[in-house]
Amino acid sequence: MKIGILREEKTPEDNRVPLTPSQCRTLMEEYPNIWVAIQPSTNRCYTDDEYRYQGIAVRDNLSDCDLLLGVKEIPPQLLIPDKTYMIFSHTIKKQQHNKKLLRAVLEKRIRLIDYECLKDENGKRIIAFGRWAGIVGAYNTIRTIGLRTGRFDLMPMHECHNFAEAQKELHKLDLPPWKVVLSGDGRVSEGSAFLLDMMKIRKVDPHSFLYKEFHEAIYTQLHSRDMFYRDGDEEFNESHYHAHPEEYKSTFYPFTKVADAFINGIYWDKRIPVFFNEEQMREKDFNIKVIGDITCDISPEASVPSTLHASTIHEPVFGYDPHSGTECEPYQSDCVDVMSIDNLPNELPRDASEDFGNMLMSRVIPRLLKEWSTTINKATIALDGHLNEPYSYLEDYVN
Repeated sequence: MKIGILREEKTPEDNRVPLTPSQCRTLMEEYPNIWVAIQPSTNRCYTDDEYRYQGIAVRDNLSDCDLLLGVKEIPPQLLIPDKTYMIFSHTIKKQQHNKKLLRAVLEKRIRLIDYECLKDENGKRIIAFGRWAGIVGAYNTIRTIGLRTGRFDLMPMHECHNFAEAQKELHKLDLPPWKVVLSGDGRVSEGSAFLLDMMKIRKVDPHSFLYKEFHEAIYTQLHSRDMFYRDGDEEFNESHYHAHPEEYKSTFYPFTKVADAFINGIYWDKRIPVFFNEEQMREKDFNIKVIGDITCDISPEASVPSTLHASTIHEPVFGYDPHSGTECEPYQSDCVDVMSIDNLPNELPRDASEDFGNMLMSRVIPRLLKEWSTTINKATIALDGHLNEPYSYLEDYVN
């Protein structure tokens, strides 16, 4: 198998990689029948010379490769017909901005495998950047608190060489006795919890968070059972909720009255009740002043109405005026500060890439080398000019 690593061409550029230089070398040593090449790039977190040093071919033309690996979406005009691509395609939710990409995939008879759809026998994802999104998202949220209150100023994480350097910034922390509510229990939220624990912010249970007074910074982590309920149910049924979230109602409202900051790290789709709405944000006792929306769903019915758009690594925070429902300057007393960067792992690309590459080598490559893998098939969105069976629901989307 010849593997080609693509240059990231999406704007704004992404400097993560699916495999680091040393991982490419290890892969070829462990599997003598695998050969790896990479396209040159000036934006990548690892230089071309770092790959050359590990004996990896650096060249523009990857047309002879069997498998092409990238991170983000690929401009449709750059797709090579009749190849296998593995990327985050962001098409399974019928994202409008990637309709042309999926059409081109079908027209060019490309086999498209999506990282997001690679799951084990229990339906759990086997590869993701989510943990690093959570770590960076929590860091940025706490940094926003420091800038809003004027108590501390952490170095932007993207200016740190790696996570080890970012940790040195934590000595600057002078947190006010704020309450931070974190949603979710997956990779993203666990990454955020890891960072909050590292900052020595005390974790409390949801009931204490709502009803007790504290004289220090605290946080609570909400699971689905803490945020949603169904009329008539005495106990929360997790499997039923995941199958029929549209039958549930949100219980998040009380947290908007006591929380000072909200970190949103939970998966959301249109069937799930929103946390709060624009009208509730205008209430006098709505207390949340900083929102770190790691999930960053942007639509008229999104889970966080103040997420008007994705912010950027270089301009991470914008203000939201609840009274007008419009964007304003951040760090004002009568506005909510919103951090909604949608490519957070790109702030620590070397750490995130190494983590991702380890999962790719241990959990995905062995499955790819098998003659048949249910995991790979279920993650294959298209092949031979047709949508694969699990994704036939995208037919109306591409048409």
